Amino acid sequence: MSDVLSVDPRTGEPRERVAAESAPQDVDRAVRAAAAALPALADRAVRADLLRTAAALLEEGGEEIIATADAETALGRVRLTGELARTCYQLRAFAEVAEAGAFLDVIIDHADPAARPAPRPDLRRYKVPLGVVAVFSASNFPLAFSVPGGDTASALAAGCPVVVKAHPDHPATSVLTARALRAAAEKAGLPADVVGLVHGFAAGPELVRHPLTAAVGFTGSVRGGRALHDLAAARPRPIPFHGELGSLNPVVVTEQAAATRAAAIGAGLAASYTQGLGQFCVKPGLVLLPEGAAGDAVLDAVVTATVPAGPLLDPRMRAAFLDGVRSRAALPGVAQALAAGEDETAPLAVRPGVLTVAAGRLAAGSHAELLEECFGPVTVVARYGSETERDAVLGTLPGNLTATVHLGAGEREGAAAGLVARLAGLAGRVVVDGWPTGVTVAPAMQHGGPYPASTSTSTSVGSTAIERWLRPVCFQDTPDALLPPELREDNPLGVPRRVDGVA
Repeated sequence: MSDVLSVDPRTGEPRERVAAESAPQDVDRAVRAAAAALPALADRAVRADLLRTAAALLEEGGEEIIATADAETALGRVRLTGELARTCYQLRAFAEVAEAGAFLDVIIDHADPAARPAPRPDLRRYKVPLGVVAVFSASNFPLAFSVPGGDTASALAAGCPVVVKAHPDHPATSVLTARALRAAAEKAGLPADVVGLVHGFAAGPELVRHPLTAAVGFTGSVRGGRALHDLAAARPRPIPFHGELGSLNPVVVTEQAAATRAAAIGAGLAASYTQGLGQFCVKPGLVLLPEGAAGDAVLDAVVTATVPAGPLLDPRMRAAFLDGVRSRAALPGVAQALAAGEDETAPLAVRPGVLTVAAGRLAAGSHAELLEECFGPVTVVARYGSETERDAVLGTLPGNLTATVHLGAGEREGAAAGLVARLAGLAGRVVVDGWPTGVTVAPAMQHGGPYPASTSTSTSVGSTAIERWLRPVCFQDTPDALLPPELREDNPLGVPRRVDGVA
């Protein structure tokens, strides 16, 4: 098998050999070891201990982890320090979720011979872990959406062991963080194999096809995610595939907002679409901006913002970005208000850019490429002449992770309410007078949306992400001694329950 190399995107040069690509037998060994470890995760208190210990060990090794991640991604120590803090917070938050037990969704309906239309048996329902979860790391978040990230944290909290497919853009970081998680498992009295790690392109399909893999969590491209999704569906026993794929994340700026807050909106957009060199899944990729002087002022503020060039994560992404910008800029009626392109500061460096187009061209369906995500620091500003034209463009959009609207001070009801409701039909998260970059780890967060933003209705951020790795089981007329403790009449574990319709 080929070597797995850690590469510095600032220089384009290999840093070190990390491992060999995983052969089919390596994937089989990892999945079988994880499946054998499943019973050890039965105790929710032990899972919580694992997650808290993992957070502590990641913090202890933080200096090496951050330095390695920065060397492999060029995302910067400040950004990665914050990402490590977020990752550890997420692990501890899921420890609390595991302990509380509300995610089990326990419902008990006692037998009722007088029930209508028919007598009711004793019914007791809760949720159980699916089994081994295959986690595919994201390129752009080497910690929070990779080996120790939300998919892993939520799966372990649910009681599911994981096997992670490391991303080739940060293999050394993946090894370091997997080592910390496996050490945490042993400290908690669990088999280290509750967390496994595999490398290489071929390992991905092998992991999805493995008969003991019970579900998949994926963050990546539409092309790669759709291929794995179809593979999961084509198995003799299809399994859930929770994929976060691609998103345009439209922004609507109303005429009143542009007239009253042009400088602030322009500066905010510039910061948002270039954050992390545009390598965020929630980057605003399409902005509907009114024609006229107010819209011109917003656009001027965007293009005059000082945004430095920088390296993208890998050569493939850089090539795709440059090709995507060139092909979009060549479309009839498209102009470059700020020219994106290559930069000499580093081998993989690019300059941010802004493309402009008349909204009528998008509404007519002639420029479909502009309605597809271009991963990297570029955004499309579509100028609309009327609300009818603006809404026609919204009617052409696919599903998104986010949709944003900037309103004027007096736009808080009426037509604005209708616009917000329309955006809710396009995306999983609607942002008002803010920017979508930055996904808060909180119970109410929804990070997912209609296809192609994601392949399911679930979220990959927040406490309800745990629901992806569970399935319900109902026990009917089962003697108390044969029931799981969570469903017994005296509730020995004290889990939240809904009994005969009362919480």
